[in-house]
This record gives sequence, C-alpha cells and structure tokens, in this order.
Amino acid sequence: MIRNYLKIAWRNLIKNKASSLINIGGLAVGMAVAILIGLWIWDELSFDTGFANRERIAVVMDNHVDNNEIQTWNSSALPLATGLRSNYGSSFKHVVRASWTGDHILTYRDKKVVKKGNYMEPGVTDMLSIKMTEGSASLNDPASIILSQSTAKAIFGNADPINKLIVIDKKINAKVTGVYQNLPENSSFGELTFIAPWEMLAISEHYATRFNNPWGASWFQTFVQIADNTTMAQVSAQIKYFKLNTLKAAHNGDASRGSLLFLHPMDRWYLYGDFKNGVSAGGRIQYVWLFGIIGIFVLLLACINFMNLSTARSEKRAKEVGIRKAIGSVRGQLIAQFYSESLLIAFIAFFVSLALVLLCLPEFNQLADKKIAILWSSPIFWALGISFSLFTGLIAGSYPALYLSSFQPIKVLKGSFRVGRLAAIPRKVLVVIQFAVSVVLIIGTIVVFQQIQFAKNRPVGFSRDNLLNVNLQTNELNKQYLALKNDLLSSGAVTNVAESESMITQVFISNGGLTWPGKNPAVQDQFNSMSVTSDFGKTTGWQIAEGRDFDPAYISDSAAFIVNEAAVKFMGLKNPVGKTMMWSENSFKIIGVVKDMVNQSAYEAAKPSFFYLPRHWSNISNINLKINPAMGAHDAVAKINALFKKYDPSASYTIQFVDEDYAKKFENEERIGKLASCFAGLAIFISCLGLFGMASFMAEQRTKEIGVRKVLGATVFNLWQLLSKDFVQLVIISLLIATPVSWYFMHSWLQSYEYRTGITWWIFAVAAIGALVITLLTVSYQSIKAALANPVRSLRSE
Repeated sequence: MIRNYLKIAWRNLIKNKASSLINIGGLAVGMAVAILIGLWIWDELSFDTGFANRERIAVVMDNHVDNNEIQTWNSSALPLATGLRSNYGSSFKHVVRASWTGDHILTYRDKKVVKKGNYMEPGVTDMLSIKMTEGSASLNDPASIILSQSTAKAIFGNADPINKLIVIDKKINAKVTGVYQNLPENSSFGELTFIAPWEMLAISEHYATRFNNPWGASWFQTFVQIADNTTMAQVSAQIKYFKLNTLKAAHNGDASRGSLLFLHPMDRWYLYGDFKNGVSAGGRIQYVWLFGIIGIFVLLLACINFMNLSTARSEKRAKEVGIRKAIGSVRGQLIAQFYSESLLIAFIAFFVSLALVLLCLPEFNQLADKKIAILWSSPIFWALGISFSLFTGLIAGSYPALYLSSFQPIKVLKGSFRVGRLAAIPRKVLVVIQFAVSVVLIIGTIVVFQQIQFAKNRPVGFSRDNLLNVNLQTNELNKQYLALKNDLLSSGAVTNVAESESMITQVFISNGGLTWPGKNPAVQDQFNSMSVTSDFGKTTGWQIAEGRDFDPAYISDSAAFIVNEAAVKFMGLKNPVGKTMMWSENSFKIIGVVKDMVNQSAYEAAKPSFFYLPRHWSNISNINLKINPAMGAHDAVAKINALFKKYDPSASYTIQFVDEDYAKKFENEERIGKLASCFAGLAIFISCLGLFGMASFMAEQRTKEIGVRKVLGATVFNLWQLLSKDFVQLVIISLLIATPVSWYFMHSWLQSYEYRTGITWWIFAVAAIGALVITLLTVSYQSIKAALANPVRSLRSE
C-alpha cells in the first residue's frame, strides 16, 4: 500500500511539473539557508568547548573607573598572579600569568619562521589539558620551549625536534623539550603555536628595564582554574577588593588607582565579551540570535510557500477525492495518500538542500571567515533534518489530508461543491507574513550598511593616503633609526619618516594618574598615550587645532605634550596651550592640540589622548613612512625593503598600508551585513517563488472569467490590473506591518554604537518601492500571459 501511495505521489509530481519545481525549489532553498545558518551557529556555540576544564577556567578581569565611566580590562598587572596565589591559594587549582599571544621570530640554523606564541607559567599545560606527542610538558626550565605539531613541522620537517636549540626573536636561546597536539582552531588559544616559560621573559632585558613599576602597568593576562570545591561566583566575591585594598595600602589610603576584580569564565569569553559600564553587555551572542531568527524566518517563508501551493493545488483535486470515495476508498486511505505526497516533496527538498549546501559552503566559509563542514557523522544533524522534513510534510499536508478527505462524494461529483471565499483567507494571511518578514530583512540590511558607511565617512583626523606602517619584531633596525631614516629620505621613495610606540590606527596603551590645573581630585582619569618622534605629525598629516607641532629645534619639547580635542574637553581647559600637566612626578607643557583621530573603534567617540617624545624607557616598535606620490607604491616598497635589509639582513618586520589596516575596523560589521544581505535576498527569492506559483494558480483558476471579460471588451491592461491588484494589496498590508517592526529592532541595534547613524524615511521608501516593483514583476508574467490567451480556447467547452 505504501508503495502505491508513493507511486501515485510521484506521478502527481511529474504531472504538475511547474508547481512541483516551485515547491521543491523554494523549500530546498529555505532548508539550505537554515542548514548554513545552523552550521554557523554550531561553530559559534562550540567555540572554546575543546578544553576538558572549560567550565572551571577563567580570566581575571578588572573594572576600573576611567573618565567617570567604568572600563573593563582583560589585562592585569604583574604582581596580581602572585598575590592571588598567596592570599587565596585554596580557591585556585592553577593561577597562570601570561603575556599576550603575538608574532615571534623562531630561528633554527638558517631556518626562520614567524609564529604566534606566548610566555606562560607552568600550570598552563595542565589547565588547558595540553596533549604531548613528544617530550615533556614541563615549563619549569627557564631555557625550554614547547612547540605545537605544526610549528615543529615548519621548523624541523620530519627530524626529531627534542633538545634542539632555537632562538626566539634573535635574542633568547631556548631548547625544545616537548611537542604538543595543535590546540583547537575554534578556540581562544587556536593561534598558540608555541609556549615559552614565563621565567624566560622575566629574566630578559626587555622585562627588567620596562616594568620597574609593577602595579603601574597592566601588560599581562592572568588565567585561573578554580578549585573543585568552589564556584566562579564565590571566587569572584573573594578576590573582588584585592587590588583595591593592595593599592590603597601602598598609597597611604588613596584608593583612586584601585579597581574591582572579577572572574570571566571561559565559556563566556567569545560570546559574551562586551562590557558596558562594568556590566556584561553581550557580544557575538547577539549575532547568534540575529542569524538564528533570520534562519527561522527564511525557513518559515519556504514552509509558507509549500503550504500555500499545496492547499491551492489540492482544491483542484476535489473530484479525485469524490471518485476515490465512490469506488470504495475510506478516509484513512485518502489521508495517507495526501500525507505521502507532502512528505515525498519535503524529503526530496531536504536532500536537494544538502546538495545546495555542499555547493555553497566554500563561498559561505570565505564570506563568514569560517572553516565549517557539514556534520555528516552527527546524529543530531540527521535527527534535526529528518524531524524537520517530517514536520514540514505533515503540516503542509494537513489541509488536503484532513479537509479534502472529508468531502461528500455526491456533492463533488454533481458539481454542487464550492470551496468558498473564506478558503483563500489563510493563504492571504501567509503571503502577508511572508512579505512582512522579507521587508524587515531588507530594511535591516540597508540600516547595517548605512551604519558602516556612516562610520567610514567620519573624519579620521589624519591622512591615510600613501601612509605605510612598519611593525618591527626586533630592535636591531630601531638602534640604527637615524641612519636608516636618512637613507630612506635620500632614496626618494618616501617624503617623511617617523617612529611611534604603536600604529596610528591601533593605540593600545593608556595611562592614568595625571594632574592638570583645576583637576577635581575625585576624577579618575585615563588617557590613551603614544610616544612619537618629532616628525610624526608631518608624516601622518594630523591636524593642529591650536598651538604647534613638535619641533626638534626646541629642546624643551622633550617635556611637552600634544593632546587631542577630547582630552581638552575632558580636562575642561579653555586655553590649553601653555598649561602644565603632571605625569609620574614629571611636568609636561601642552604645546599643541590636534583634532581627534580615530585610532580605536570607528564606532566610538575619540578617547582623551596625549602624545610625547620618546624617553629611554619607551618601546618604539613602529616606523611610519609617507610614500612619495611621484613613485609607484610597488617600487617604493621595493626600495624600502632593500634599505631595511641593508641595515639588518635577517630583520623581521611587517609592512602594512594604513588605509588597509583602517578598513579592518569594519570587517566584522561588513561581514555581518553581507551575510544578512544574502539571506535577505534569498528570503525575497523564496517569497517571489511563492507569489509566482500563487499567481499561476489564480490565473489558471480564473481562465474562463478572463475569457468572458476579453469577449466583453476588456483590454490586456484591465486584466493585468485585475489579476495583480489582490497581490499588491497584500504587499501593502505587509509593508504597514514591517515598517514599525523593523524600526524598533534596528533602532535598538544602533543603540549599541556610540557613534551611530539615524534611521531616515528614505530607507522605508526604498524598501516599499522595491517590494512593490518585485511583486509586480513576479505577478505580471502570469497575469499578462493569461490576459493574452485566446478566449476561444477557454470558452469552447461552455
């Protein structure tokens, strides 16, 4: 019997090719979108899940009052790890001090590679459950190093790496004592390709000369694994006031430099990494919810198509039901027949959707910056796919199965049966929902791109054109900076050269505890700071608003500040030039004010900042170059490289165009916008498929009416207007629903940005006009086709 049901179902699919293709195609596209979004969400939710101790690992965070706002830092001061071990040892299984993961040069004989690694304390290997493939996981020897499998392969090939000597950053010798399995890529430690002992950094010259005020600079991270007999909340409460009390005691009761500590669990690092005013404010979890909702709605659109076309087509089968009942079919058999047809379409669509996903996955991965694969071996994946196919098939088939099977055969076969006008209402409601969802997605996508463009167009405060940044991994070139600078200028490749502590688009250093005339003692200040050479302003093209730039002719500039407008506003100085600021017991005279520069997030207001000339303790690691516009960029970079190699043949550095680095600030939002626009486009495509199928059905249903109207003198335009009017009305209703809904959600989304655009009327106008045009284009084909048909063919049977 089941075989017979499926055979009849297949014959019906073949008989109604157009509607079958629309049904299967629309549902398959919807399922494919849902699968892609589901795989993306799975990848997001599985971040950092590859560690056995994940639920008990945390990073120590710091809530610090800066400029009358609570700022949350994930960096910590040097003595914190020791203090936690000494005062709260029973609450922790491990406390691990670590530097930041960054690029380092690893050299073995004539082999040199740049790999990301970290200096960490010994407990990290147990904390992260690092699995060794060779050697020992111990980091107790300050001259040792352990490598990931990929790093060991890159340096030594197939040779045994154990006990081989390598050089880190051309200055620290280390012996390879172990090789560990690559850490999960989809994790916070995915780029950790080598681990060196903390003591190696502690005894280095760099460490000894820079951190003479250990509590004064938060340059490190502190990871912990809490004890088995406690909880994150309990330990957070224990350590909350540790730093505050420690600094209060060290500064004679002054708590202005103190802050409150708390633990941020590993399972919240990735998805809940944003903090606002000291409180968790979400993070990437908002995109998980966003795309989850989009996936559900796109799937809903596909299901609406399926149900609409299934119910519309099923009404034409009333005579078939009457005949079947007349020759002995019972209602249960009819229900099974209709359900089998619906389920067959649903399962065909599911397997077609898998083929679409396989086809689109490479492009999707590139767009989403992921390495996602279909979870072929996951029972959950197959269970969800099959369950959804069953659910969709049963829901879509319920109307014909339960309603049509109840018809009385006598009424149907006598021709006295009429479906009734109310039968079309559910289909119209579904079309309204379908287009309302599509319009919301369109408006949302427009607002996302408008916000990105708004941030891109804000004044950046410096010139990005022809500006290069060279990040130095070693200090060899820095030691010969003046000679290198002269050669660079003489080469004609550049017009200006300057050094800086960080890249102009990525200021990562901040300092507090400054004083100035009229400062309120209760104010806890925090300024972004950057040490620069005197030609920095000329090189970057910053804009002087008041005063003057640094000048090597003025010896006094070694004790001078140039501040930005945000700093002047924060300090409340009316005539800042000439005022004196105190910093670390040294006085600095403000000689100039520059316009605010975008050197952190492009969506946030500029932070108070100051610039100063380098002192002996400054870490100058960036060279800024203004390329000569008369020379091509390719030729200029070639000359720059040649001069760098002249002064240090083995130098390792990274050359980057500043405008390209600035563009990276928008990568995340642009990626989200592109993904959303793709899904919005597919939502419109699915909705149009449904409209096309419904228009085809309506035209077919009204064939004789159209023939009569043509005989009575109706023009093609009259008939097009007649057939299109109902669909346009439905779309207008959907616009009235979508407009306030989309405004509410996008207005709420924009509130998360400090520097944000407004939602203007033209966005809704564009979406409305676009939706109406697409509707008319979709419906017009079937309407005009029906209007142009010969009325003789439709009326000859009368």
